[in-house]
Amino acid sequence: MRKNIKGIFAIVVMFMVVIIASCGNGESSSDGDTIKIGSMFELTGAAAAYGTSMNNALSMAVAEINEAGGINGQQVEIVEYDTKTDETEATSITTRLGTRDNVTAIIGPATTGSMQAAIPSANAAEVPIMSPTATDDGVLTAADGSVHPYAWRTSFTNSFQGSALAQFANNELDATTAVILSDNSSDYAIGLTQTFEEVFNGDIVASENFSEGETDFNAVLTNIRDLDFDVLYVPGYYEEAGPIIKQAREMGIDQPILGPDGMGNEVLRDLAGAENMNDVYYTSHFVVTSEDPAVQEFVTNYKEEFGVDADMFTGLAYDSVYVIKEAIENAGSADPAAVNEALTNITDFPGITGTFSFDEMHDPVKTVNIIEIQNNEETGVYEVDPNF
Repeated sequence: MRKNIKGIFAIVVMFMVVIIASCGNGESSSDGDTIKIGSMFELTGAAAAYGTSMNNALSMAVAEINEAGGINGQQVEIVEYDTKTDETEATSITTRLGTRDNVTAIIGPATTGSMQAAIPSANAAEVPIMSPTATDDGVLTAADGSVHPYAWRTSFTNSFQGSALAQFANNELDATTAVILSDNSSDYAIGLTQTFEEVFNGDIVASENFSEGETDFNAVLTNIRDLDFDVLYVPGYYEEAGPIIKQAREMGIDQPILGPDGMGNEVLRDLAGAENMNDVYYTSHFVVTSEDPAVQEFVTNYKEEFGVDADMFTGLAYDSVYVIKEAIENAGSADPAAVNEALTNITDFPGITGTFSFDEMHDPVKTVNIIEIQNNEETGVYEVDPNF
């Protein structure tokens, strides 16, 4: 009996050694010839239109990288999860990716709230997490004002969007008066409203609110219809912005409508109606009509692969994969800490969303584009420099 116990004990010890060796640090994020990249996007729930398209772009980028020989001779494996547009789920998934799946880096989620929820788990696991689209100014910043060490993004911030739109309204549209119709249930919209108000060189003649999930805006639009104003600023997402555009135009409100990157989805046009998509302007991280050959190759390949048009969110996700690739190559390792350190030294990265470097707060320094829509078509692109 004692002999059997010793034998069992020896087997258990050997098993534990194998587990520890496979779950330790260093090269644990690579499994033989495979480098694991975590993908955590909103594939279901309110933000699914964003998350699904970004997950598609990530998959396409990884397929390209593998076809070209991988990274440092290793193939890339995607470990994919659905956050369900739920912050608690985002937290749980981040822990799972960092501690059980042993990924080199995590790409996603799409929304600011889910990114904020995920960051503490990424910091604890010491795995870099990069959101393509979490634009809230403070999302990467700890309570003491320092940057979260393992948190990154490839999108510009809300303050820059709001400021850029205010400058655009003043300088390109000659606006001196504005009405703001904002989502008061969203930190995203609240921040965008604040920065627009601070930078806009004119009068805000009215400021109205709506909440996420609303579909009937006739009452609030009636309040502003007869006011004298030059532009209508709608900081929010496409789900509400689409019906607002539709109902505003049908009500006879024909002033230019300005909005942030949350409008940048094809669903916006479906909700607004093609006939109502005139004098609409929104910020964009990516211009699909760019003549850059790399952009056009991506746009063509994405359409062929998924049967839908690429948008700025797909471009940001695609760039996120390739900037992680460059960091792994520069680190010469799949170790998450080494890759995270390599990200701090990324400069002049030639992304399809623009050439950018990371600043000390892990934000990309890049230009913002403002897209003009007339007759349901993109008819103009305006660039705003980050140092304006």
